[in-house]
Order: sequence, then structure tokens, then C-alpha cells
Amino acid sequence: MNLGGAGVVITGGGGGIGRAMALRFAAEGARIFVADLDGDAAARVAEEVGGSSLAVDVAADVDRLITTARAELGAIDMFCANAGIAPHGTEATPEDVWAQAWDVNVMSHVRAAKLLLPEWLERGRGHFLATVSAAGLLTILGSAPYAVTKHGALAFAEWLSATYRHRGITVQAVCPQGVRTNMLASTGPSGQLVMGASAIEPEEVADTVMEALADGRFLVLPHPEVAGYYARRATETDRWLGGMNKLQRKIEQQG
Repeated sequence: MNLGGAGVVITGGGGGIGRAMALRFAAEGARIFVADLDGDAAARVAEEVGGSSLAVDVAADVDRLITTARAELGAIDMFCANAGIAPHGTEATPEDVWAQAWDVNVMSHVRAAKLLLPEWLERGRGHFLATVSAAGLLTILGSAPYAVTKHGALAFAEWLSATYRHRGITVQAVCPQGVRTNMLASTGPSGQLVMGASAIEPEEVADTVMEALADGRFLVLPHPEVAGYYARRATETDRWLGGMNKLQRKIEQQG
């Protein structure tokens, strides 16, 4: 994808991976629209990149986001569905927490695609970039809502690609492991045990995304080793689950 002059929307763009992508894309000539629940953070990033911003809850108000972004940009060439939440929890987690994770991590993607695709299909091009996480390919211990909804986000991205790629729609799924953001910090000791040693900076994710934009690959893996883990999960499932359970027991011992 040529970012020169492209209109790009980034949700969750007020910090972390979203901010890093905004800076990187703007350096390539893209026109950036930053959306975030934290309006002040979104405005700061927009000022950094000479773009526009909106304080918005992507789970509840995607219509306003798309309408406002189109008015500012003229057209949306790439939509980066980057906003996400990672509540701790198990099967016993209250259903409203599950529902919120589903709304933010999956349904905000679905609702955005519903609004974007008619125009993209009419003109024969469009780009949907979903920040999924390696949890969508594998799993993550300590957060059933996050693991399950990120699997859902990956499944939706796969479906979009399989359904519309012949009509000019490019879909990519960004699947990093640990990234040094506030989300990683919020995972506590278990998150640090699982992801801390291999955690990378948001700017490294943005660099990998730029490489992937050049070749259009579906899976964008800032941690290349995730490809091997994903293959073992598929071909040696019981062994892989046994390894994850061993790690779970280690977390419980430390706790």
C-alpha cells in the first residue's frame, strides 16, 4: 500500500501501538485521523502528526467515528482497528465484562467493516488492518475474555480476507506478543512471566507493519517465533496444551 496522501483512521491511537503507527504512517505521507476513548491523548497524537482526532468509544459509536473521519479525510483508505481491552478473568468473570470485551475486541471491527465496505467495494480498493495479538493465534493465560475475543477478531479478519480479497480489499492481522504498553503493564506478574522477556517497543511493531504493507501478507508477526508456536498448536495440539498448562502451574506457584 502506498501511504502517500492516504486517509488513515487509527482507533486506540492515543498511545502504544496506535501512536507508533500514526507517527510511522504520517512520516510516509499519510493523513491521520486518531480515535481514542481518551480524547486528550488522541488530540496530542493528532497534533504530533498534523492530523485530526476524536474522543469516541469504538464499541458504542462507530457510526460517528466513520462519519467524522470521512468528513475530515474525504475518504478512508485504511482503517486500523487497533483499540482493545484485556480484562483479567476466567469462566466465572461477570457477563458484563465478557460483553464489553466482545464489543470492543470483535464487534467494533464488524461494525466498522459494515460501514466501510460498501464504499470500498464500489471503488475496488480498501485496507482493513486489525490489531489482533498473538493471543488470537495462540491463547493467553489469566484472561479468558481476552483470549476468546481475540480469537474472534482473527476469525473475522480471516473471513473478510477470504470473502473480499478478489474485489480489491486487503485485510491484515497484526499479532504481536508482549509490547511495552500500558496494557502489558496491567497484566501484572503473570503477564511479565509469559511475555516480559520477549516484549518489544511499539515502534518495532510499527516497523513490522510497514514491511507487511509492502507485501500484503495477512499475518503480521512482530515476534517471528509466533509462527512456529502457531504451527505447533495446530499439529501438536496436546503437546502444546500441556506446555501451556505447565506454564499455568508455574504462574500459580509464583502467585
